[in-house]
Amino acid sequence: MTHKQITIFHTNDIHSCFDNWSQMVAHINHHRDANTLYVDLGDHADRSNPLTEATFGKGNVELLNAAGVDYATIGNNEGITFSKDQLNHLYDDAQFQVVVANLFDQKGERPDWSIPFTVHTMENGVKIGIIGLTAPFTLSYEQLGWDITSYKIQLENLLPVVKKQVDILVLMSHLGLQKDEEIATEFNEIDVIIGAHTHHVLPNGKWIGNTLIAQAGKHGAFLGEISIEFNELNKQIQQKHAVLHDVKTNAKDSQTDHILKRLEVEAVQLLSEPVATISEPLMIDWHKQTEFGQLLCDAVTEWCGKEIGMLNAGVLLESLEHGLVTKADTHRICPHPINPCVVELTGRELENTIKRALSKEITELELKGFGFRGKVLGVMLFTGIEVNTQSDQLEIFIQNKPLKEEETYQLATLDMYTFGYLFQEITDSKNKQYFMPEFLRDVLVWKLAQIGT
Repeated sequence: MTHKQITIFHTNDIHSCFDNWSQMVAHINHHRDANTLYVDLGDHADRSNPLTEATFGKGNVELLNAAGVDYATIGNNEGITFSKDQLNHLYDDAQFQVVVANLFDQKGERPDWSIPFTVHTMENGVKIGIIGLTAPFTLSYEQLGWDITSYKIQLENLLPVVKKQVDILVLMSHLGLQKDEEIATEFNEIDVIIGAHTHHVLPNGKWIGNTLIAQAGKHGAFLGEISIEFNELNKQIQQKHAVLHDVKTNAKDSQTDHILKRLEVEAVQLLSEPVATISEPLMIDWHKQTEFGQLLCDAVTEWCGKEIGMLNAGVLLESLEHGLVTKADTHRICPHPINPCVVELTGRELENTIKRALSKEITELELKGFGFRGKVLGVMLFTGIEVNTQSDQLEIFIQNKPLKEEETYQLATLDMYTFGYLFQEITDSKNKQYFMPEFLRDVLVWKLAQIGT
């Protein structure tokens, strides 16, 4: 038989949303044969889920093991929401290989739990070369003690080595669709790019030249499948197709259901650890300043060692009743994988940022992404900054002194403001310091322990 069939199932950006996970596993198991691979493209773990938070991602690895994943790469949620030590032990029990070529420690060595590429020989003899790459959140990785390198340099070095060993070249990418398109244009010897990170839904993939790009959205909405027909005689790919399966109504996998239920029970137990006892309730309102919101803003500013700070009220999802507060409570009301940070702004840049922060576009924004796991951003809260909106012209005071346009200010805030379109001046700031690996809820726990009993 000259034509040999290869199937690759793929998942990406599950973000610990397991609503359809059991159905996905059941579908893969039902259609798997000796010439099938299953790969995960990263961001499987998301610490906004209590299961992932309580087990530091090891529950996710157990689920991937049970699903029979063959290879995985890491996303930013694995790479920069766990401490270096936690990431170094995340895959201790993995029964699959982690493939990521552009992550090193700061001595220039690859972590012992990863490889840059692999050559997988299918039962029918077809050899598949698989390279893994992850998104270069350079400052965040550096803060955690890692070195994330140029993915293009890695491809330039690895492709000639891998290409001569294999029949089919596959890139596992957690770089995002735009980067995947650039790679497909520049490195046209790659046959298939299986993508992630930007949560694009590509029902039948996307073609750039002869390279097929696949991506399956987010949160397990779809299971991806790539079919490749390889001609053994001329050593050429005859056909390749990408499809997405909506498995919501499919039968479930009983083993997976059992594991999920057990892990959920374990998470409840692990997160029952007391944090503090508070004598009065702490109430939050996303649409106005409250004592609770201000307490968190002040705490972030103090944590960062600065005099001024700001954050949106919507990062606190619920109020806290008086009495015992546990880790489960702080995780429930502040689930975001968001870190404190400090950015340097001129007075003019800070003024523009504050003006935008007061706009309805921001306060009523139902944000999706950048680590935010809430409903709406809500009003902006300030520490050390007073804003007078009553006069004809906006007046801003910094530590009781009028803002000076040419002066430089150090602003304590949240890293999610540095990643995109929310506040351009913050995104463009050349001087940023991230406080990692602690999350916003760790700062909240720290402050509650101070004020509680």
